[in-house]
Amino acid sequence: MSESVRVLIVDDHAQFRAGLRALLATTGEVEVCGEAASGEEALTALARAQPDVVLLDLAMPGMGGIAATQRILEASPHVRVLVLSMADDDDSVFAALRAGARGYVLKGARRLEIIRAVKVVADGEAIFGPAIATRLMGYFANVDRDPPTPAIPGLTAREHEILAFVAQHLTNPQIAQRLGLSQKTVRNHVSNIFAKLQVADRAQAIDLAREAGLG
Repeated sequence: MSESVRVLIVDDHAQFRAGLRALLATTGEVEVCGEAASGEEALTALARAQPDVVLLDLAMPGMGGIAATQRILEASPHVRVLVLSMADDDDSVFAALRAGARGYVLKGARRLEIIRAVKVVADGEAIFGPAIATRLMGYFANVDRDPPTPAIPGLTAREHEILAFVAQHLTNPQIAQRLGLSQKTVRNHVSNIFAKLQVADRAQAIDLAREAGLG
C-alpha cells in the first residue's frame, strides 16, 4: 500500500480511542485523521477528515453505530466502515452488515488482527473476526434449509439451541465457548428463556426441555 490509510475512529470512550490511535500509529501505514465520540460527531467530522476507513463502535450515546453506518455511507459511499464492538450477538452483526459495514471485529481481538482488518477493509475487501466468521458460516450453511418446527413455541432458534445445551447440563461459560458468544450474551439468553418458560431455575427448564425433546 503506497499511501497511508486514513482512519476516522468513532467510539465514546476517550481512553479506548487513544489506545487505538497509538496502536495504528505503530504500523507506519495508517494515519488517524480524526476522532469522534458519537455518530453525530462522526458525520460532522467526515467531510473534514476525508477518511478511507471509519472504525466505529455500535453502542454509543445518541446516534448508535448502525444508524451512523447508514448515514456515513449515504454521505460518502466510497468510505469503508469497519465495526469494532463488544457486541457479538447475531442481531448486532447482521444489522451492521445490512447497514453496509465491510467488516466486524470484536474489541477483544488481538492487536495484529485489528491492524490487519483495517488494511483489508481499506483494500476493498470484507473481513470478520474468527468468532463472527464462524457464526456467518453457520448461518449461511442453514439459510436454504426448511426451518424446523419450534420445539417450544415462543423461543427463537438461538434460545432453542441454548436451552438444548442447558438440558445437557452445560454451564453458561461452556455454552459460550461452544457457540462463540460472550458469557454475558449467554446469561441474557438464559434469563429470557426462563422468563418465556415461566421457570425459576435450570432444573425446571431442563424438565421442560426434555419434555419437548431437547437435550
